[in-house]
Amino acid sequence: MPQLFDPITIRGVEIRNRAWVSPMCQYSAKDGVVGEWHRVHLGSLATGGAGLIMAEATGVVPEGRISIGCPGLYNDEQVAAWATIVDFAHSMGAKMGIQLAHAGRKGGTAIPGSDHLMATPEEGGWEAVAPSAIAFEGYPVPRALTVPEIKALVKEFGHAAKRAISAGFDLLEIHAAHGYLLHEFYSPLSNQRTDEYGGDFEGRTRFLKEVVQEIRASVNERVPLFVRISASDWTEGGWTIEDSVRLANELTPLGVDLIDASSGGNVHNAKITVGPGYQVDFADSIKHGSTIKVSAVGMITDPVQANAIIESGQADAVMLGREFLRNPRWPLYAARVLGVDIKWPTQIARGKL
Repeated sequence: MPQLFDPITIRGVEIRNRAWVSPMCQYSAKDGVVGEWHRVHLGSLATGGAGLIMAEATGVVPEGRISIGCPGLYNDEQVAAWATIVDFAHSMGAKMGIQLAHAGRKGGTAIPGSDHLMATPEEGGWEAVAPSAIAFEGYPVPRALTVPEIKALVKEFGHAAKRAISAGFDLLEIHAAHGYLLHEFYSPLSNQRTDEYGGDFEGRTRFLKEVVQEIRASVNERVPLFVRISASDWTEGGWTIEDSVRLANELTPLGVDLIDASSGGNVHNAKITVGPGYQVDFADSIKHGSTIKVSAVGMITDPVQANAIIESGQADAVMLGREFLRNPRWPLYAARVLGVDIKWPTQIARGKL
């Protein structure tokens, strides 16, 4: 079986190992443009030996951002800013992905640390949209999208995908998790529509499938396409792991290469049992219930733990978030623990001795 530091090839992209950086919001962009913080933050991760760095949720339209401090990919200035970061990561041997997103009813917030949740119009805030006019706890009631607006957003995902490739990103991930717009559509807890984008499983997953098809048609066939989903709502009457396995099987023929299996985020008081590797079983179920590749997430911190997930066949890769915040060079540490010899950047190679 593969191990943590074995390479993996997906379509036309070879990734040097299976220790990947999860997308993590930084709330540090200005007008959707990444700057010095992102260059340093993502640059430090690029020096640390990760195979893939997935850049954070990036709005395909201005109103698709989570907060007024989140990045976007809807103009040329944003493309140019991302390109310098991608170029540096490539110089360090890391591959770069980006998470294309629309925050839906959870969008338009102020920057964390503010004394208020929602950004005011003066700060650049906006009215949130959703499949139905149902608020997330503590947030304003969103406006339900019209069918023409849904169709327009599908196109915007395609435009953003093209911009991402022009910025040099190696692969793309659709953010369809954590209670953001695409998750809001496929979860029965937030979608009460009665048109073709609501109702049964087929209706509720239609928007996501159309986005997949639009992106797949917008980029070269050698570009890998991932989808991050919330594999369970952890709430009675919500989205289930069985739904996720079915969705994975239906996304595969549409051109999705990997399911990034997270969970939760659509209900504020879901009862989630948290512990080391608590979401790995979701990845395992999807992997063994389909033919698609899967990445596992969720309190993966220890090199032996991460390697065991790969070696046992539960997932094809692991994505770490908080552990990379604590130690941006975690793969260099993990290789030492596992007895694997990997190349360190020349500038810091003396630390390997």
